Amino acid sequence: MKVFNKTLELERFLAPFHQEKKTIGLVPTMGALHQGHLSLMKKALEENEVVVVSVFVNPTQFNNAEDLEKYPRNLERDAATIATLSDKIILFAPEVSQMYEGTPTSESYDFHGLDKVMEGSSRPGHFDGVATIVEKLFRLVRPTRAYFGEKDYQQILIIRSMVAQRKLNLTLVPCPIVREASGLAMSSRNERLSPQGKAQAAFIYQVLTEAKKRFASHSVEEVTAFVKEQFAEKAEAELEYFIIADEHTLQPATEKEAGVAYRAFIVAYIEGVRLIDNLAF
Repeated sequence: MKVFNKTLELERFLAPFHQEKKTIGLVPTMGALHQGHLSLMKKALEENEVVVVSVFVNPTQFNNAEDLEKYPRNLERDAATIATLSDKIILFAPEVSQMYEGTPTSESYDFHGLDKVMEGSSRPGHFDGVATIVEKLFRLVRPTRAYFGEKDYQQILIIRSMVAQRKLNLTLVPCPIVREASGLAMSSRNERLSPQGKAQAAFIYQVLTEAKKRFASHSVEEVTAFVKEQFAEKAEAELEYFIIADEHTLQPATEKEAGVAYRAFIVAYIEGVRLIDNLAF
């Protein structure tokens, strides 16, 4: 496996592939790789001649310094995880100074309101940070396709908006959420849960699936009240938000309309770890 930590060296290595018009797949990650990430890499390998996986914990998308500090980092283990899938993947793991000159700062974007709801309202500036680093990676790697997991569904819409704003020539490939046997959405943050906490966190998906069933015959208000009640009865789980929204605009729904595709979004804390999930309704 080729490993690069300098932007210039990666650019030089990729130049011949661009000249030969080879297809390049990019899987941007923040490391702490799991089966969810591997599913993205697998799809990238199937669809492209060259695959680049980036591992970079991006400081500009963290609102909480403690969260940034606690974010799991183990490059050696990540490289070994990638190697279980293929030795042909190119790993790019830069230092912060390679991606940002001086103090890391975000660019400004106009996401037409996509960044004002859900994760955007609770984490101001977060999506500017996400879009900034992803744009930097896109300009560096110049991929044919880039792969993102639907666990971060809002992030996919944000990145799609950034690509359109900047007129970048690539295809975004959203990939389904990979779940533990319990239904818990796979996430790097799950590493911070104890075995007991992991078992408790399965409750999030259980409530989501039950809410989906109820949505067929109940109002938005009733389903939302049901979810809040479920969490109120669970001392070990703290609900931050549950929102049913139009899955294209992310505008929260107040009542059901014909022809609108809905998706439910949930954020909850287990053992102080912030976990997110979503489900198409």
